[in-house]
Amino acid sequence: MTMTFVPSICPYCGTGCGILYQTDGENILAALPNPLSPVSGNGLCIKGWSAHEHLRGEDRLTKPLIRQDAMNPGQFSTASWDEALDHMTEKLQETVANHGPDSVMVLSSAKITNEENYLAQKFARAVIGTNNVDHCARL
Repeated sequence: MTMTFVPSICPYCGTGCGILYQTDGENILAALPNPLSPVSGNGLCIKGWSAHEHLRGEDRLTKPLIRQDAMNPGQFSTASWDEALDHMTEKLQETVANHGPDSVMVLSSAKITNEENYLAQKFARAVIGTNNVDHCARL
């Protein structure tokens, strides 16, 4: 079995710790600290060490789902990414048109970068027209 190491960035917060994913060419076997990372050096938090474990979970969604009937919340069908984004755009525009921009809230995350958080609030204010923006800074 051939082992390779793929450098990446930890997906859990906006810090940007360096990770080396150990693979057998087909599966990610482990997440290790990247000693060349200027951010984290030779360390990772517990979330970084287990960053790969969710990839093969049996209950993980791998395709977008669209609810077919709002009155039957358990009925979903798979969709392409383009269909899902078009559906989401249509429903967001419909909500703003029917109930005003302040009927929408954007919830951002500590798991993305500061730049991405800035874009989320900019999208809320400039595109949707709401100041309803919040952020969860807990890790």
